[in-house]
Amino acid sequence: MRRPSIAVSVLCLLVLALGGAPAAQAQAVRTWVSGVGDDANPCSRTAPCKTFAGAISKTAAAGEISVLDPGGYGAVTITKSISIVAKGIEAGITSPGIAAIVVNAGPADFVSIRGLTIEGGGTGTYGIRVLQAGSVNIADTVIKGIKGSPGFGLDIAPSAAATNLLAYVKNVEVFDNAVGIHMLGGPNAAGLVIDGSTITGNSANAAVFDGANAAARAQASSFANTPLLLTNGAKLTSNGNNFFVGGSSAPTSLSPLQ
Repeated sequence: MRRPSIAVSVLCLLVLALGGAPAAQAQAVRTWVSGVGDDANPCSRTAPCKTFAGAISKTAAAGEISVLDPGGYGAVTITKSISIVAKGIEAGITSPGIAAIVVNAGPADFVSIRGLTIEGGGTGTYGIRVLQAGSVNIADTVIKGIKGSPGFGLDIAPSAAATNLLAYVKNVEVFDNAVGIHMLGGPNAAGLVIDGSTITGNSANAAVFDGANAAARAQASSFANTPLLLTNGAKLTSNGNNFFVGGSSAPTSLSPLQ
């Protein structure tokens, strides 16, 4: 009887090994986090992850991370199109000494953050820091306690690679920070719309818009307790239904209500 050749035997072993190896886990379009989850889980609804950082690596681009129950879900850096949704749930990020959320996605990516409470504990450095994306939507969110250096509750600071970044802020409360909203114009144009939001009780400035490429629009919003500052050619369009505390820079233009 002829014995199988060594080459054939090795090939059979390889086939068996490959056939028995687990397939790489595909990223899910929707994932979940829970206060009793585990980042070793697949982040499914029945086996959720524990942190946003753990879930984001298992969520496909343009996917969604949903929060199942109240809790703190840790700081996270966002590098792709993603939605983080916690509307109606007491969920958020406690970030003493660090930035809670950093958005550094692709120049055409869409990022949505909804329903979070971000608490810096008096030493947080940034609440939400946006460096690069196509558009960023922040809604129904609270940013507070960001007082470590530089102490920006919401920071829009486009990198050189960011082109035509647009951030939209709706129904957001920004209070008890050093600076409520800070926008630094980068080498390319960037826009910020502040709609129905309250920026109050921040120790240095309610908002600072800095640079000729920083263009903001405000509607039905309140900038209270400390002044809003426009510097180095920054532009602010007011729809005429905002509140600005005394000492604030005058809006560069007014837009009538439609």
